[in-house]
Amino acid sequence: MTNKLAVIAIGGNSLIKDDKHVTVESQYEAAKETALHIADMIEQGWDVAIGHGNGPQVGYILRRSEIAAKTAGMHEVPLDVCGADTQGAIGYSLQQNLQNILYQRGIKKKVVTVITQVLVDKADPAFSKPTKPIGSFMDQAEAERRQREQGWTVVEDAGRGFRRVVASPLPKEIVELETVQTLLEKGIITITVGGGGIPVIDPGDGNYEGIAAVIDKDFASSLLARQIKADMFVISTAVEKVAINFGKPEQKWLDKITLAEAKAYLAEGTHFAKGSMAPKIQAVIWYLENGGKEALITNPENIGRALRGETGTRIVP
Repeated sequence: MTNKLAVIAIGGNSLIKDDKHVTVESQYEAAKETALHIADMIEQGWDVAIGHGNGPQVGYILRRSEIAAKTAGMHEVPLDVCGADTQGAIGYSLQQNLQNILYQRGIKKKVVTVITQVLVDKADPAFSKPTKPIGSFMDQAEAERRQREQGWTVVEDAGRGFRRVVASPLPKEIVELETVQTLLEKGIITITVGGGGIPVIDPGDGNYEGIAAVIDKDFASSLLARQIKADMFVISTAVEKVAINFGKPEQKWLDKITLAEAKAYLAEGTHFAKGSMAPKIQAVIWYLENGGKEALITNPENIGRALRGETGTRIVP
């Protein structure tokens, strides 16, 4: 490769604008907007690997599966297969949109989606205390049946019913890493580690086996950025910049901070919400601690401006 290499992590929620735009067609249009901004980056001379979230999309598949099982006797879809399904569908939307935009701009770049498995440790502490809610709400009788017959972990959710929870283990290894590296070396835009990757374990005999879990997409994208030695790690999210004391009178937007400052803010435990900005900052920290050059956090529509130093939060070693 002669161009600089970036890993871009985009949220699954960014493909759903609001409750009125959740259809496949609406998500495709949202993917087009995101692809436009990624194309701007490519036009500026970057090669990119793209990771994406899939939380809402997995939820839709599970809901359809549950309804079909109850009303038509259809089989339910295992969680790891839901992840694979979303990698294909979201990858298709991003891939086709990027292909079309690059063609229209006269940029001769190929785009491909890699269905990606990510190895997790079957002894990861997360498996002993699952916390990630998935699927629909259930009454107590169904929850107890699922727990008894399928081994689910279920929790009561604020009086709204019972819900399944699964583990969110740390990513250890990207199974298709060599394939991804080969594609990037050829200058091919590669969509990979979708939804954090399909979680798999090694049961002890060197084979891979899917497991019901959810991997944080920013953690997986950070691992990818480290392993391919990306020049930049971009996290595309809902806000233009990162803030400390978010939502408080003393709120302050951050233009540029160092790795040490990021670690200090995260350690304070009051600046970044655990379910939103905290994992993004942690993902950046791991990237920079392992030789990363710089990271950028901004929203999709400002990726181009952020690369020019006009907005976004830049984090450096």
